[in-house]
Amino acid sequence: MTKSGKNWHKKLPPTLYAYAGANTFNSSCFKVSDKVDDGIMKEALLDFYISSGKKKPDQIIIFRDGFLDEKWNPKDCDYYCTKNHHTKFFQQGSLDNVLHGTVIDNKVCHPKNNDFYLGTHAGMIGITRQTHYHVLLDQAGFSADDLQEFVHSLSYMYQRSTTAIFFVAPICYTHLAASQLGAIYED
Repeated sequence: MTKSGKNWHKKLPPTLYAYAGANTFNSSCFKVSDKVDDGIMKEALLDFYISSGKKKPDQIIIFRDGFLDEKWNPKDCDYYCTKNHHTKFFQQGSLDNVLHGTVIDNKVCHPKNNDFYLGTHAGMIGITRQTHYHVLLDQAGFSADDLQEFVHSLSYMYQRSTTAIFFVAPICYTHLAASQLGAIYED
């Protein structure tokens, strides 16, 4: 299907914007920044504003891979996920994996914090990995079920896979960007 006319893409509703990526580093040691830089955010927001026909985003959702308490700034971070944990889930009374799309949000999760495990992909017995998601700041007002459904749907949006991956696509894209930057800046 082709679209005709000048600037046809500006008429589309900006429902899900492309992933924004940028690199910053300290020139003395090439240390990659561990927080969202205000300049990068301003640049991404300005790009969105211009490319969407001067529309402002309704909400901004940031996913982080891993997390360190002393580096958390609530203005920078909404959700973070941990995939390198030693938690395994199986179906009750069976050694089979949990079904893909299974959400575990009670008993093994923190009683006061908003966190959950999500098994998004199907795999061989014993090797499926559930990702542990933590909600740090939710100004969008997602209900727990809506957020879990949103996160699950993001696991299907990775362009290199025709099936769900074990964590959200934005995190996968950050790994790709970091890998490419590492290849560019290595000696």
